Formats: sequence, structure tokens, C-alpha cells
Amino acid sequence: MVMFLFLVVALAVVVAAVTLGVVGGGGSGPLPEVAPERLQDPLPPDRPVSRADVDSLRFPVAPRGYRMADVDDALGRLGAELAERDARIADLESALAGARAAAAHVRMEKPDHPEDRR
Repeated sequence: MVMFLFLVVALAVVVAAVTLGVVGGGGSGPLPEVAPERLQDPLPPDRPVSRADVDSLRFPVAPRGYRMADVDDALGRLGAELAERDARIADLESALAGARAAAAHVRMEKPDHPEDRR
């Protein structure tokens, strides 16, 4: 019975010490506010995003996953650049199709050479 009481008292002392250690005991004041972790290497604003930029992109972990603002900014930037590249590709494909059509039209309308008329 004495051993049981000793273990209960020892457990209470350990729990009280841990609680005081975590809470701060009142002497040091409240814990300072920690600034939220921010994205270390954001996408470059001065040039188009490359594959290496996307591969090296790492979002800091927040208490509930990732910081939504950082992820939204990165996805918005990537979406805008992809839309811009798609539009540029469509323009270039249209220009190429027009150039091919013009070249085919010129070949079809070539005048006959005088040697071919004999």
C-alpha cells in the first residue's frame, strides 16, 4: 500500500512539473508570437517559369497543411503562364497553317514555262 501511494505522489509531482514547464511557471511571461513560415523561393517574377522552378517549388507546412495563400499564388501564376503559352502556340500554329496555304496556292498558280508548251 505504501508503494502505491508513493507511485501516485511521484506521478502527481511529474505531471505538475511538466505542466509548469510547458505553461511557463508565470515568471517568464507568455510565449512570443511566432511569425508564420513563408515560401522561401517563390516563382521568379522577372522571367517565365521553367520546369526547374516548378520542380524546386516547396510549400511550407502550416498547422492544417499548406498555407492557402502561397499555394493559390503559385497556382494562379502557373495557370496564367500556361494560358499565355497556349495562346502563343495557337497563334504560331495559325500563322504556320496560313503560310503553308499561301505556299501551296503559289505553287498551283505558277505560269507554264514556254518550253512546256511545245
